[in-house]
Amino acid sequence: MSAAAVEYPCDDEPESLLESAHRLTEQLPGHRVEIIGGVITVAPRPDGPHANALTSLMVPFLAAGLHGKESRVLQGIGLWLPGGPQDYVIPDLALVDADFDAHRADNHCYAPAVFRLVLEVTSSNYRSDLHLKVAAYAEAKIPGYVILDRRHGRVHVLTEPGGSTYDRHEVYAPGQTVTLPASIGAEVVLDVAELVAAGSRTAEAASPTD
Repeated sequence: MSAAAVEYPCDDEPESLLESAHRLTEQLPGHRVEIIGGVITVAPRPDGPHANALTSLMVPFLAAGLHGKESRVLQGIGLWLPGGPQDYVIPDLALVDADFDAHRADNHCYAPAVFRLVLEVTSSNYRSDLHLKVAAYAEAKIPGYVILDRRHGRVHVLTEPGGSTYDRHEVYAPGQTVTLPASIGAEVVLDVAELVAAGSRTAEAASPTD
């Protein structure tokens, strides 16, 4: 995660945070631009193992029938945050109510109430996923937040949002499995070793920032 420097155009009024975020999105194709806590953040373009891990995360949800009439499994859907007048995030993966499109908010985002679960796969901006977004998702009252922490080789499952954090935070290592709360609509079991392997990079290709 990085805070983006903002250069204002030469007009009478400085552009809003949202306008700056839109401009950065156009200038940085493939990057993910978000506003969290009134600060613009820019996530790097995902690498191949990130995409591989994200697909591996999706498979158990699809196999459980959660991409159907009651819910949908979606990548890159915008979530409008209550923490600031222009705050929004774009989780890697989300489980939402099937009628999500009836709950549009600003900036092509959707209301927090339709999100059952959000999932992030970390990149070099892992601190954002492990800290900033924990508070953002908790304040939005998202029932569950799953993080595949590629840097440390583990999976975090956060449930029971309260204030700016989650009251329950469980960490799982390779060799363990994760059974997600039944409240998402079906039984989903994640194999931590499989997910960590899917998101790993070879020692020769690994970057010291990942």
